Amino acid sequence: MTIPTATYRIQFRNGMTFDRAVELVPYLKRLGISHLYASPIFTAAPDSTHGYDVADANEIDPELGGREGFDRLSAALKETGLGLILDIVPNHMAAGLENRWWRSIIEWGRDSRFARFFDVNWTKRLTLPFLGDHFDTVLAQGDLTLVLDREAGCLALAYFDSHYPLSPSTYPQALEGIALPVADEIRALAAKADPQREEDFHQAMRALAKSAEADRLDAALAEQAKDQRRLQALHEAQPYRLISWRDAPRDLSYRRFFEITGLAGLRVEDEAVFAESHRLILDLVKEGKVDGLRIDHVDGLSDPGAYLDRLRLEVGPDCYLTVEKILAHGEHLPSSWPISGTTGYEFIAALSDVMLAPEAVETFNRQYADVTGKPVDFEAELRAAKGLMADVNFEGEGRRLLDLASEIAGDDADAQTLSEDDLRQALRELLIAFPVYRTYGNEIGLDLADRQRLTDVMETVAQGPHPPKPEALTFLGRILVGDVRQGADATARMFRTRFQQLTGPLMAKSIEDTLFYRLNPLLALNEVGSEPHGRPFGLDAFHAEMQARQESQPTGLSATSTHDTKRGEDARARLYALSEAPDLWQAALEDWRRMNAKAVVSLNDGPAPEPAVEWLIYQALIGVWPEDLGPDDTEGLKALEERFLPYLEKSLREAKLRTSWNDQNQGYEKAVTAYAQHLFSPEAADFRRDFVSRMETVFLAGAVNGLTQTLIKLTAPGVPDIYQGSEGLDLSLVDPDNRRMPDFARLTAGLDKEADTSDPALWLDGRLKQQVVGKILPLRRDHPELFLTGDYVPLPVSGRAANHVVAFGRRFQDQRIVVIAPRLMVSAIRDAKALPKASFWAGTTVSLTEVFGGGTYRDLLTDQQIDAGAELALETLEAPVSVLIKG
Repeated sequence: MTIPTATYRIQFRNGMTFDRAVELVPYLKRLGISHLYASPIFTAAPDSTHGYDVADANEIDPELGGREGFDRLSAALKETGLGLILDIVPNHMAAGLENRWWRSIIEWGRDSRFARFFDVNWTKRLTLPFLGDHFDTVLAQGDLTLVLDREAGCLALAYFDSHYPLSPSTYPQALEGIALPVADEIRALAAKADPQREEDFHQAMRALAKSAEADRLDAALAEQAKDQRRLQALHEAQPYRLISWRDAPRDLSYRRFFEITGLAGLRVEDEAVFAESHRLILDLVKEGKVDGLRIDHVDGLSDPGAYLDRLRLEVGPDCYLTVEKILAHGEHLPSSWPISGTTGYEFIAALSDVMLAPEAVETFNRQYADVTGKPVDFEAELRAAKGLMADVNFEGEGRRLLDLASEIAGDDADAQTLSEDDLRQALRELLIAFPVYRTYGNEIGLDLADRQRLTDVMETVAQGPHPPKPEALTFLGRILVGDVRQGADATARMFRTRFQQLTGPLMAKSIEDTLFYRLNPLLALNEVGSEPHGRPFGLDAFHAEMQARQESQPTGLSATSTHDTKRGEDARARLYALSEAPDLWQAALEDWRRMNAKAVVSLNDGPAPEPAVEWLIYQALIGVWPEDLGPDDTEGLKALEERFLPYLEKSLREAKLRTSWNDQNQGYEKAVTAYAQHLFSPEAADFRRDFVSRMETVFLAGAVNGLTQTLIKLTAPGVPDIYQGSEGLDLSLVDPDNRRMPDFARLTAGLDKEADTSDPALWLDGRLKQQVVGKILPLRRDHPELFLTGDYVPLPVSGRAANHVVAFGRRFQDQRIVVIAPRLMVSAIRDAKALPKASFWAGTTVSLTEVFGGGTYRDLLTDQQIDAGAELALETLEAPVSVLIKG
């Protein structure tokens, strides 16, 4: 297998096409990556900004340049010696009319050739939750009508621009009373319609739609639609049911991706579905145009292990495979999976052990409690968030599990006395208490490790604040391990699969998309894959994690930014720096709230923004403030405001406290938005001058953090992944802000300049960071064994500045590198507002031990030659950050 030495993630769409990517290939080559890592490139839903809403898995999106454009990119990469990793989406597809597979099951129901492609509960009609109101209301308002869809070749129920095809079996009902020859021809055609030859049917319908009587038929159908009873009866006769989007959480007949009703789950566990949905993907791999695959949301699949085994069999041993998977603290990938590792969220979490001030969590929690008037109780808040998700957002999924459990209980002698409420409470508590994304049971049941995890969770539930009836909890445990009567095996397997596919979305939506917008003492820790509670932070934990990473997934990706992170890596690095200065933060927050108090609005349900949201606003502003933005730069302030306000709106709605996506409180949102707008207005000029002045130290210390985390990513175990533009300064907010097109012209020009490590401006604007990336990646490319298989060795640091340094070595045979980087630098630069002088490091040494001591090293970043003994004095280094090479 060819393992990448470094990847570069590019987000296609939003202006990025294959030909635009071709123009970037020389830059990427010079930067030193080995593989371009592409977001999904297959035809997606109209106006898609990300490509995860695939509409045709076997067509490369024409909007990106189609197959010809892709081939040009492939040729350009091969010509320069670069590989290609492709992001694929096996879990779901767009649930839209543009998806011909989905459209087919709308039209033909269970008789469709594609009925088994999607994870649909066919015991009921297919629900389509795309109405703006309840069906009866939409019908009464006259928003539903009958049309002849000439382009699609069918009769359809029209709801504004969406045309939902009628089942051909109901055409006589739709055409009842219409005495036109073309109507007779359509009736005759529908009578012999065959779902196995649906395209022939549509082609014939399109031909009839061109007849001279088509306009008269349109008028007759419109007249028919005025009879609401008739239209309602016609709707009832369809294999689908149009419902309000608000009813989706409790009344959906298909598995969706998280809460997104526009993304329907695929059944890739079915061999025919796997083959058809992967046909083009596998062709591209076998043709040598794709060297690796990133599997999106692998935990959403019915049986991830079986899927990965099948995929590995199809792509062969040389294809690089990684999975998007959130690992809880201490959790490891199943060792049987034939992959290289994850996409690296756990690496982001590990970096907090380097960047975070040791006492920061406790201190900021205390300050947050003082400001908000409520103690910080992460566990209680998490339980509340998961309860909300289970009761409301995933009500339908929970109802399906309850129905399955009740069905099994009905014929189980030990469970027949259990009521539905007994089972509901036990199921709810089990879902809330689940500490990881999922277990990986298959048709047989759970393996020993997952059985033990389930046992531990059940004990937690039994001893928790709301213990369910013990018999009910035990019964659910029996279902999950497969201990049921023989006739209930199939139902138990379905329960186990549905349960495992629900715990992941429930965890993600509860923590990442609810709790991390509700509870914000330290925004730097509110990141995908992070667990900002219940453990100490420190270098020992980081070194232990890196040594474990070298053992478990040395070829997995190491990320610092992705298209899904809550903020850019350098914004996070700044907020880590803020963790070192609780007194500075507390005083600043008090003054800023006072300076802008007149912008707070009193509403019936409290102030807007409330103190917790003010806290959020100011920390987020610290992270995103451009390094070159002056407090009176009108144009720059407007540009930042246009990015910041959508972030704030998203934050309020994701928190689901006083407003939400499903129940928007417009008055509250308007008041909070107006507060933020005030911060960018001429009236708040004094605030902005104070903001910039106070935060200068944090900005510079954050820039140091940004370089340090990049240096670690480039040299620690794992394959460094560079998200587009983050080789320079990445102060982005959550999506869609972090999916903007980077300034590639500026980045390309930046590689031509040498950066002076003594110049703070070059740290602040990301030029030094880019230079470091450009120097280390070629080293990885030239010495792959050193980085992929070389030992990771923590190096002890002693002396007065020991707490401000992280140091480690990598060794393979006679090759050695020593990495030394600064950390926790606020106190070192607070007074001077400049990088610390060499005297700061006086008396501080790195122990090289026998393994790394002796001989001459070269500093890759400065070309300084260093004779290394058993110890290395830091004041002898020309720069406060060093990568020393020997061999």
